Amino acid sequence: MAIQDVARSLVDLCRQGKFMEAIEKHYSQDIVSVEAMGNEQMPRVMEGLDAVRGKSEWWIDNHEVHSNEIHGPYYNGDQFSMFMVTDVTSKPMNQRYTMKEVCLYDVKDDKIVKEHFYYDMSNMG
Repeated sequence: MAIQDVARSLVDLCRQGKFMEAIEKHYSQDIVSVEAMGNEQMPRVMEGLDAVRGKSEWWIDNHEVHSNEIHGPYYNGDQFSMFMVTDVTSKPMNQRYTMKEVCLYDVKDDKIVKEHFYYDMSNMG
């Protein structure tokens, strides 16, 4: 499978809101996830498929997505990226905001081995 196939499939699943399916289908068991920020409860860097599943399930359970616009994928060698604009309400903070995020993925042997998230935090509580 070419990186373009992995990228298009992941982006298509994300556009459909099937984030957990995208993780199950395309992520390596040894995935490394790097967020722009973190804390003791939710570390900035997480390793392993179970940790990434847990982080993603927490996000889904604690946010209401009103709309999600995805651009991409964009390619560079063994990496691809997408740009997301998400209108979301954080349930714990009871705050609605627009999140702009660049997602960068490293692919090896047809699996995503590392993900990096870059986002504008200026309007987040």
